[in-house]
Formats: sequence, C-alpha cells, structure tokens
Amino acid sequence: MSAPLLMVAASFLFATMSVCVKFASAQYGVGEIVLYRGLVGMASIAVAARLRGVPLKTPVPGMHFWRSLVGVSALSLWFYAIGRLPLATAITLNYMSSVWMAMFLIGGAVVAGSARVDPRLVATVLLGFAGVALVLQPTLAQDQLAPGLVGLASGMLAALAYLQVTTLGRAGEPELRVVFYFSLGSVAAGIAMTTVQGMHPHTLQGIGMLLATGLLATFAQTLMTRAYAIGRPLSNASLQYLGIAFSTGYGVWLFHDPLTLTALAGMALIVAAGLGATFLRSHALPATAADSSLSHSEL
Repeated sequence: MSAPLLMVAASFLFATMSVCVKFASAQYGVGEIVLYRGLVGMASIAVAARLRGVPLKTPVPGMHFWRSLVGVSALSLWFYAIGRLPLATAITLNYMSSVWMAMFLIGGAVVAGSARVDPRLVATVLLGFAGVALVLQPTLAQDQLAPGLVGLASGMLAALAYLQVTTLGRAGEPELRVVFYFSLGSVAAGIAMTTVQGMHPHTLQGIGMLLATGLLATFAQTLMTRAYAIGRPLSNASLQYLGIAFSTGYGVWLFHDPLTLTALAGMALIVAAGLGATFLRSHALPATAADSSLSHSEL
C-alpha cells in the first residue's frame, strides 16, 4: 500500500478510535479508558516486539518515565475533552500540537538570544490561535470553556511529548520500545486514577468500546509509522489532518454535533497553521521531520 493510502487509513482509524472513546466516556471514567487503552497497547506491542526480536529492556528508564508522564497526561486530557466537547472540536484542539511546536521554537530562539526570530513561525502561531478562538466560540455559548481549555492543554502537552520522543529516538530507542513504555505508563496512571475515581461495571458494549479503542490506536499507529517510513513527511502531515474531517463527519452523523461556519473556519485556520509550522520545522530541523507522526498519534 502506498504512503498516501496508509495515511488516509491511519487518519480514519484514529478518528474512529475517538468515536469509541466518546461512547466509552458515557460509561467509564477517564482513568478506566486510559488503563484499558494501555493494557491493549502493552499486549500488542509486546507481541510485535517479540516477533521482530526487539528487546524491551531499556538503558534510559528515566527518559521513558518523563516521556510517559507528559504523554499520558496529554492522553488523559484529550480523552476528557472528547467526552465533553463536540468530537471535531476536541480532535482539532489536539491537532494544535504542531502550532505549539512552532511556539516552542520561537521561545527557544528568544531564550538563546537569537537576533532574529522567523516571522513565518510567528505568523503560524498567531494563525493557529485565531483558529482556536473560532473553534471555541460555539463551546463558550454552551458553558464548555473548561473542557475547551483542557483540550487545548492536551495539544500543548502532546507537543512536549513529541520533543521527548525525538530525544529518545536520538538516544537509539526503537519506536516499539518507546510505545511499550508509554503504554506501561498509561496502565500505571489508569490504576492511580481509578483508585481515586473508582471502577464502573462492565457491559458488552463497554468492553467492546474499550477493546476497540486500544486496537484501533495500535493498528493506526502501525500504518502511520509505515507511511512516514516510505513517504514524504510534508505530504503525510497534510493527509494526517484528514482526521479532523473524519471526526467532523462522525460528530454530525453519530452525535448530532452542530456544525457552524465559524467552527469550520477555525478548523481551516488550525490546519493551515499546522501545515505551515510542519513545513517550516521540517526545513529548519530536517533530521526530525520523519518523527512528526508521533505528535498526534501516540502523544
């Protein structure tokens, strides 16, 4: 299968996973969804690692700890937002991670005392936040500001997790090992949260949604990783934003989410800003361009 088809399939599967999370949120708490998502991911990755002969023992456990802490926090906030916001809104806010990356690059340049900050990066950040204002406008009318801010924070933490994944890659850690310890962190965090929040009784539908969440995420990650291995990073990043379109369709079809011109305009601005930030970052940091698939897919 070609890289474009792999990316389209992966984006569709991630959007479908978010539907499962939203259905599961009606029955389970965030901690339970994160817990079972991690269990399915751990089992799947352990099997894949064994088949490929990739050892799971790591020489840098501390790096994995901090990556998992940030990544699982981002995942938990994102799942919370999915359960409480229109589906497309929650997905779009998480896709702001590319814009946050541009903001981090600007901040790094300022701290380093750079005489010149790329004005194009500044423009992508401003464009992205203009899009956020438009996307959140309908939710403000429904007193959903807090979940909206949570969704925005999930994108920021996802960008930080991306930086840590890049660092792990430079340290020689294979992706299977990185995802395994992320899944392990999800299990640990899920247990901690359910200890406080409690557990809910299972139903056949609930079990199905939990299993589907983990399996869809793992399969989509596999397809996306393959696409970035054989395709062009910028082309892949462009197709990855189809996840917003798919989630919009799911939201209208399954949850009767309202679709306003203001929200659509905001989504378009965020997509444009994200693509612009990805393009500028890939030219400024070509060695890390191929890692950009991790920012949205595995946090």
